[in-house]
Amino acid sequence: MGRSINLEGKVALVTGASSGLGKRFAHVLADAGAKVVLASRRTERLKELRAEIEAKGGAAHMVALDVTDYSSIRAAVAHAETEAGTIDILVNNSGVSTTQKLLDVTPDDYEYVFDTNTRGAFFVAQEVAKRMVRRGSSNGKPGYRIINVASVAGLRVLSQIGIYSMSKAAVVHMTKSMALEWGRHGINVNAICPGYIDTEINHHHWGTEQGKKLVSMLPRQRVGQPEDLDGLLLLLASDDSQFINGSIISADDGLGAS
Repeated sequence: MGRSINLEGKVALVTGASSGLGKRFAHVLADAGAKVVLASRRTERLKELRAEIEAKGGAAHMVALDVTDYSSIRAAVAHAETEAGTIDILVNNSGVSTTQKLLDVTPDDYEYVFDTNTRGAFFVAQEVAKRMVRRGSSNGKPGYRIINVASVAGLRVLSQIGIYSMSKAAVVHMTKSMALEWGRHGINVNAICPGYIDTEINHHHWGTEQGKKLVSMLPRQRVGQPEDLDGLLLLLASDDSQFINGSIISADDGLGAS
């Protein structure tokens, strides 16, 4: 008999939902029945995404969120719960990167990446977790899910994105720390580490000489598509992941093993 994941009755907050993986994550969770709260600075794009989800019969709300601003984080989470109900699932997805050699990194570059990828991710998770802890677990089982989006670059240093790699390595250890401290409160915290994924942000790169060279060096000489993460996302968001906590799961087509 077939088995499918049903997230009806769950509320999922997705940060960085205006484009790329965040947009895909929002669609996938909504398709599985979750009520999705879309969060990003680019609210015009969120309106378009909300319309797309609602056109398919899904439920979506939107909140403005700047993860580099602590007051914005607190306001956005409070607004999300007012609009949609208490948050059961957080997909902590906001992220940025720069490309340069370490000798060329400026303080502004460093702060730009770490403020979003590490500091922002931490305080978003913290704010959501505070509310989860106050509510407690009603059935004695892990009922809450925090999914941090890290990167294969957090596990393996990749050329010319050293600052990004450092920020995502911090997210990996952050995930383990959160799982250790918050597991007793019914919160499972795990991280997805994607490899190279084709999104609107980097799509043009794969046709360039440098992009083609990079693809030729990958284990199966291909980049992934956002939908390649669907199954892993749904597993970690669902009740089927009761015993998965503090896991760092690569979805990189073998790059980390090469």
